Amino acid sequence: MTQPPLPQPKLEPSGITFDQYAEFTPQKLELSNGYMGYGGQDQLGFHLAVLTNMGLLKAAKHTNLALWVEALNFVVREKLAKVDAEPEVAEAMLNRFNQAMLDLEAVIDYLGE
Repeated sequence: MTQPPLPQPKLEPSGITFDQYAEFTPQKLELSNGYMGYGGQDQLGFHLAVLTNMGLLKAAKHTNLALWVEALNFVVREKLAKVDAEPEVAEAMLNRFNQAMLDLEAVIDYLGE
């Protein structure tokens, strides 16, 4: 039997399939050292299922926006480091990203988040 695709969170809440539920929901949900899960089981599918059901807009509204910006900054920089482009193009993309992050951080600061 093949594993179902990982749930794909969207902005608005959406459903998962029964196969995704059966595959990614821990058989026994436990709390260990402050973390929900079960043993050494990979939790990625479970976390994505929860975010899919919740929707990213609701998740963002109920958490610190500065943390979302920090996560976005980390992930995009990681991807930019792997871009196979001419040095001038890579530098231009990094410069644009840096400016966008500065602008976004200024807005978050203004909002008091």
